[in-house]
Amino acid sequence: MSDYHTDIMIVGAGPVGLMCHYLAQRCGLNSQIIDKSNGPLVVGRADALNARTLQLLDIVDLFEPLYVQGKPCNTSSVWADGQFLSRQSHWWTALQGCFYPHFLMLGQAHIEKALDSAVKAQNVAVRRGLFVVDITVDEQGCVTELSNGERVRSRYVIGADGGRSFVRQHFSIPFEIERPEIIWAVIDGVIESDFPKVPEIIVFQAETSDVAWIPREGDLDRFYIRMDTEEFTQQEVIARINRAMSPHSLTFKQVEWFSYFSVKESVAERYDHQQRVFLAGDACHIHSVNGGQGLNTGVADAFNLIWKLNMVLRGQASPTLLDSYQAERQPVARSVIESSGALVRATKYSERGTHAEDYVQIVEQRAGNITGMGIGYGDGGLKGSRVYDFEMHSDQQSCRFYQWLDYRSFTLLLTGDADLPSEIPPFVRCLHLYDQAKPGQYWSESSFYQGQALLIRPDGYIAAYTSLAHAAELLADL
Repeated sequence: MSDYHTDIMIVGAGPVGLMCHYLAQRCGLNSQIIDKSNGPLVVGRADALNARTLQLLDIVDLFEPLYVQGKPCNTSSVWADGQFLSRQSHWWTALQGCFYPHFLMLGQAHIEKALDSAVKAQNVAVRRGLFVVDITVDEQGCVTELSNGERVRSRYVIGADGGRSFVRQHFSIPFEIERPEIIWAVIDGVIESDFPKVPEIIVFQAETSDVAWIPREGDLDRFYIRMDTEEFTQQEVIARINRAMSPHSLTFKQVEWFSYFSVKESVAERYDHQQRVFLAGDACHIHSVNGGQGLNTGVADAFNLIWKLNMVLRGQASPTLLDSYQAERQPVARSVIESSGALVRATKYSERGTHAEDYVQIVEQRAGNITGMGIGYGDGGLKGSRVYDFEMHSDQQSCRFYQWLDYRSFTLLLTGDADLPSEIPPFVRCLHLYDQAKPGQYWSESSFYQGQALLIRPDGYIAAYTSLAHAAELLADL
């Protein structure tokens, strides 16, 4: 029997667990990650990254390798009974402080593969073919017993092991599931059709045959089809697609993935156990895929949690900082369930029989969740909101603000003439930004935040703000 020691033990190597591992390594922490599988996902599951996730990826140098693989999509259209009804994209195009106002249509397999390769490059590859048999918590931290007999001692454990989480169940964390009895088929493949293929999300409706056509990367397309029974064949699913598209039709030249899911909704009562074991992703919230919020919400969990663990492990913050993980992320999960729940129910229940139109109206109402840009940790004001992205320049380079941010640090942003505070903690980077060119300094033509001092968290949210004259006060509570 071997004893290993690490800062963080991560259970589950889906996109959320992998992101936790990648971020921990980027912060210079020791982390291990295990998974029952033999490798990253190959096909299926999540299909889009939203605009907020793209910004987060920019902070940690993951944006460019993923962006080139995907397909931008910011438009939705509605067809009913063979007739075009509407097309809209304003909830994307109206976004401010965002250079990529769209979904990036990209299958989960590509995301897992990229993250798996990134952690291998850090010489901390996923330990595969292993599962957890026991976790105990003591004053020093956690001991995780693995299926091969190893006992791994860690300061913290993260359960990112999905909707049937062993970690959650092991600590008896309540997770009551609501089942609205709505069942969908999902099929990915390469199609031939006389319907004009466009890079937009199309919602079809014919009577109650609701179908959503989702563009994917490369030659792939995805279809979601409401079936409401667990007994159906692939041929029956394709027939429903054709019924909804009539008078147009399609055939599949190749099927890459075919599956079904019954809608389940739940949020864990607690996101931690004794501030030593934390849940992330589907381990603490599950919901309908409608709106493309599952993977995006889980990735945001990882970005919220790891910088806090990093500060606590380095003695830069009190362990009470970890209380804010559940306080911030649990309300987000509830709002996501409200959004996805409203969307999925609109596909089945409509007073006027206008399912598709109702669906798009809900998308508009819930755009803050769907784009990710409406997610914040405050009362709706500047504090707790996402910091905007903008172009900035210096004598040596031009870049965007999110490319300058560093996940390992807070940022003190001063926009205008001001003196830097005399004492700056080592985990705070300062950016003095002027409104016109100045030798040796950054400048920007953006009008965002002029005359203000902002303290920005590692995950790109505004922790506090004030006038330039009182900038030092922002550092007092760190």
